Amino acid sequence: MKDQAETLRQRMQDMDRKQQAKTIAIASGKGGVGKSNFCINFALQLMRNDKKVLVFDFDIGMGNIDILMGKSPRRTFIDLFREGMSIRDIIELGPESLPFIAGGSGLSTIFELDQAKFAYFQSEFEQLSKSFDYILFDMGAGATHDSLHLISAAHEAIVVTTPEPTSMTDGYAMIKHLVHKDKNMPIKILVNRSLNEINGKATFNRLSLVVKRFLEVEVSLLGVLPDDRSVLEAVNNQRPFVIDRPKSKVSRSLDELARKYLNEYRRQESTFSFVDKLKRFVFER
Repeated sequence: MKDQAETLRQRMQDMDRKQQAKTIAIASGKGGVGKSNFCINFALQLMRNDKKVLVFDFDIGMGNIDILMGKSPRRTFIDLFREGMSIRDIIELGPESLPFIAGGSGLSTIFELDQAKFAYFQSEFEQLSKSFDYILFDMGAGATHDSLHLISAAHEAIVVTTPEPTSMTDGYAMIKHLVHKDKNMPIKILVNRSLNEINGKATFNRLSLVVKRFLEVEVSLLGVLPDDRSVLEAVNNQRPFVIDRPKSKVSRSLDELARKYLNEYRRQESTFSFVDKLKRFVFER
């Protein structure tokens, strides 16, 4: 059996190409809405549809995607600067060989880096981007000045909310921050832990109407995921629910959601790179 390093090297060789990945920032207005869990399972479903996907834990210092996958990463994002490694050297493999970069600790934000280190990150990320179809950013809950830079530089944002009024209020606050940063930012809404499809769509309709009325932009519905005990059981087992409970309601719903997303994205093209847009935001500081 190939060890992890050999598997990863082979995958990178197979995936090297000129086209850059689509970057998707997955955010939420508050914690506890299932954002990281969705990120991991969504990534796995994209992979199962023959897409090359990387999960990047940008909740630096507080990240937990490795815990949700039952993995103990040998290296994290912080090691990219401490040891002068290539960004490809810090990629770990999760379930079903899902590539991911753990957030690590000891740095609260990449914007604390000096100019040379930040330029190094940009250069490394640009090369990495050529090896994947999608790079999913698992952002920390809530909005900070620096996290908004990262989210707004992505090609698209997915805001995760639940039908709870407090979650919807916090979700609206996140959308408001993003719109003020970039009014043209494509924003999709994922309604998680919904009682049923009708309840989930009603939640989206209420949120989207408020966004349109007060922010004068439109958001789209990515999908609705049901409230399912299978998710909690999978978390306790430290396994993604699409692996731990593949026949559960939530796994079936996510499978349908991912297929629909990929069908819709075929009609879209990216017109900018994450790195170029991030540079413009950084220079505004």
